[in-house]
Amino acid sequence: MKHVLSILLAISLLLSLGFASAAEDTLRVVALKGPTAMGMVELMNENDPAYSFEIVSDITMVTPMIAQGTVDIAAVPANVAAVLYNNPDVDVKVLCVNTLGVLYIVENGDTVHSVADLAGRTIYASGAGATPEYALNYILSAAGVEDAQIEWKSEHTECLAALLNDGNGIAMLPQPFATTALMKNENLRVALSLTEEWDALQAEADEPSMLITGVLIVRAEYAQAHPDAVNAFMDRYAASVAWVNENVEEAAALVGQYDIVPEAVAKLAIPACNIVCIRGEELVVALSGYLTVLYEQNPRAVGGAVPDDGFWYGVEP
Repeated sequence: MKHVLSILLAISLLLSLGFASAAEDTLRVVALKGPTAMGMVELMNENDPAYSFEIVSDITMVTPMIAQGTVDIAAVPANVAAVLYNNPDVDVKVLCVNTLGVLYIVENGDTVHSVADLAGRTIYASGAGATPEYALNYILSAAGVEDAQIEWKSEHTECLAALLNDGNGIAMLPQPFATTALMKNENLRVALSLTEEWDALQAEADEPSMLITGVLIVRAEYAQAHPDAVNAFMDRYAASVAWVNENVEEAAALVGQYDIVPEAVAKLAIPACNIVCIRGEELVVALSGYLTVLYEQNPRAVGGAVPDDGFWYGVEP
């Protein structure tokens, strides 16, 4: 009997070691519900045991995962990546921009056709003290609009409700909330794309920046220990992004399947979500320029400083 128990214990130990090894070899990825997760759905659907994916609802759930090393790669807001990098207790590198601007001015009516038309108007918005506020301020200021009244809400759903209840309302909404708004009220229209307005302001710059929503970051420790795994993941992620943009209906079905946003919303929203995979030198120019704009408005938005050359993965300083 003792011999049998010894054999069983030995088998149990070997199995547990095998599972531990498999877990250590799995690249762990986390993303937020919304556009920053949409680009990876084709890769998620391959069910490759080399990767594990988790979709969460709030950025406050993601940052501890990175800090504690329970995930290896994360899709996060662009400024959060800078804040983490500037935290002496966290070491991350940015892999790519995965989502450009997703902010839109949505109007209940037909009076806003330029940023100048927002003068003296009330705009429902969410994201005070975060990138939506800084992006909106940058664009309003550049257009000389100083008297727009921003009515800040705590959540995008509150902005949507306020817009739907105001016959002459104007709101700044991100995707997919902008699409959801249009689906709920046929009188609503997308008046302005903040991405297009940003690009127009940057058109004459020597190194034009972009309005950026999200990026992928990797724990520096993991990247140093597993460069081949990171590079392979990024190649497959880029392929997934291309597939999503080229196969909107099939991608929308997967977005719904993984409970990122409902399929019907995703089908309309994906073309407006600016899902990309920008790497290398283009990443450096676009993201550093964007973070500089945020820094000039509020240094705390990027953790006190625009990240230095150590921020970039796979780019020689």
